Amino acid sequence: MDLALSDEQRLLVDTARRFVYSELIPLENEVEAKRALDPDKARAIFEKSRALGLYAMNIPAQYGGGGLNAVDTCLVEEQFGHASDILVRRAFGNVYEVLLEGTPEQKARWLLPAVKGERTFSVAFTEPEAGSDAAGIRTRALRDGQGWVLNGRKHFISDGLYSDFFVVSAVTDPQAGARGISLFLVDKGMQGFTIGLGGTSHVEMFFDDLRLGPGHLLGPEGQGLRLAFETLGRIRLAHIGARAVGKAARLLGMMTDHARDRRQFGKPIGEFQMVQQMLADSAIEIAAARMLVLSAAARLDQRRDARTHISMVKVHAAETLGRVADRAVQVFGGVGYSRDLPVERIYRDARIFRIFDGTSEIHRGVVARDLLKHGAVLVDPPI
Repeated sequence: MDLALSDEQRLLVDTARRFVYSELIPLENEVEAKRALDPDKARAIFEKSRALGLYAMNIPAQYGGGGLNAVDTCLVEEQFGHASDILVRRAFGNVYEVLLEGTPEQKARWLLPAVKGERTFSVAFTEPEAGSDAAGIRTRALRDGQGWVLNGRKHFISDGLYSDFFVVSAVTDPQAGARGISLFLVDKGMQGFTIGLGGTSHVEMFFDDLRLGPGHLLGPEGQGLRLAFETLGRIRLAHIGARAVGKAARLLGMMTDHARDRRQFGKPIGEFQMVQQMLADSAIEIAAARMLVLSAAARLDQRRDARTHISMVKVHAAETLGRVADRAVQVFGGVGYSRDLPVERIYRDARIFRIFDGTSEIHRGVVARDLLKHGAVLVDPPI
């Protein structure tokens, strides 16, 4: 088994890293101070990212995307994780593979403009009573002739203020259980569609007798939950797992430099055994999380079931980031808790990784149930 990166992969990682450190990280203090990114600067980093082929890199080349497989996407996403989330979103977009389920007409209307960066979109699955329980949604789409009438509510929808359209999950057959959920394409501005919580990009959405035609159904009717889980799986792997590894790696680099430079009691603090233990534990956990991410990505590329492995990634990468962030504050001491350095901000940001897109507790349950069902074969090496 060859775990070395190819020359092409090395170039890809190097390109992404240089872009992140030259174009994004210099903007972090401004974004933190203003709690927003200047639209002109957002457009500029988008144009530069697209010119490098980093925008919509996960979408097949036939639609104008980068055509990267899951492993290569995760290698790049780790580099994206070094920067603040809002900058990553503006520079690289969130063009989810679920749009590939569309008809040719839907791809022309929604997918192709999204890949070009002409239109942006978000997935809207989460509801007040259906967070980790994606099947517990209450939003309803009732048949009305050839179309549907949509009623319900979504919340914590990322990038809701910036998105031009949304992929929305709704119950189309209440008697069919998991097979009674479908996905719909909903444009911002449609009559009966309103967005609340204007002070944040993670918005609340309301649908009041919103009429949708047959061309708004994405994928087969009743297959919405399956498509939602496939979409969320890739989000958990790349946007959470790989980016968590990237954030942790950035923190470890800062910790290591500080341990070399900061002197107490006449010597660098890196010579103290307790500090060395924090550095070593962080390096070990990051390396393990990275391999778990790439192993799950390889399963996707091999078209093997990766659901349980992605749950492992979600737990381990998110909790590794939390532990590394906590150690970073400890190594930096008082200044690590202040806003003079990015350590405090990353420490703050790290906490949500254990919650969104399924809590650590939910994903531990997924892993445990698979173990009880299939036994230790889950962690056996492939034969």
